[in-house]
Amino acid sequence: MLALGNFDGLHRGHQALIGHAKNLARDAGVPAAVLTFEPHPRAIFMPGGEAFRLTPFRVKKREIAGLGVDVLYVQKFDRAFANKSAESFVDELLVNGIGVSHIVVGHDCTFGNRRRGTPEMLREAGAAHGFGLTVVEPVKNTDAAVYSSTHIREFLKAGKPREAAAQLGRPWEIDGRVRLGDQRGRTLGFPTANILLGEYLRPLLGVYAVRVTGDGDDDPLDGRTIDGVCNIGMRPTVGGHRPRLEVNLFDFGGDLYGRHLRVSLIDFIRPEKKFSGLDELKAQIAADAETARELLAAG
Repeated sequence: MLALGNFDGLHRGHQALIGHAKNLARDAGVPAAVLTFEPHPRAIFMPGGEAFRLTPFRVKKREIAGLGVDVLYVQKFDRAFANKSAESFVDELLVNGIGVSHIVVGHDCTFGNRRRGTPEMLREAGAAHGFGLTVVEPVKNTDAAVYSSTHIREFLKAGKPREAAAQLGRPWEIDGRVRLGDQRGRTLGFPTANILLGEYLRPLLGVYAVRVTGDGDDDPLDGRTIDGVCNIGMRPTVGGHRPRLEVNLFDFGGDLYGRHLRVSLIDFIRPEKKFSGLDELKAQIAADAETARELLAAG
């Protein structure tokens, strides 16, 4: 039983589609599998474009595993694969490669050269090759809005992390390894952990109330979730050159260098701005931290 899709974001709609495949697999007594593609096709068709990923592969893999899937197939997506016909996609990958017995896709699924592969084409191929097909219609929230990666990107770019979280079913997070920064935060009394944004979508630049967890076998937070405040931006007051995330963990003094952190955006506090000097910046950071504590305490 195979759920097929890109699944960037793993939002509630994706979760419902994969959950449907799991239910069918359970009833049939077979493993539940997911087939996804890396890198994201957009990175191949639009190289050098703006960063857009909601869930880079490391995060997507973790989220899919959390859904209880038995097998994860990852197809390398490159120009050669993109040029394969829809028929070759079915014959070589789905039938001869994986040996599918049943496929679950979204209503808007497309694949193959010129995106000629569609659910209808899959249905016809299934009749010829002996596999079944289930097409999942759009999944909507209580306001009849469709769960969508596009909507999530729009919310994040508008500084609306709670609205994005409602679509995702969890807060959106930026996952990364802590890098050595310029340690300016320490001199201001607010030490920060610095994480490069990489291929992550750039949300609205500014200050956020966040919750932070560790990741991996060397989790520096020992399984705890710690509240904090972060800035995502260029750091114009100190002459920054590229956007990055700087997070101050409240009431924590441990060593984070080289460790993986997961920073969940909970609330947007204010846009990034340039201050007249370090004294004004320090005062604003203190105010932001207090605001973050209040927002996070409110739930």
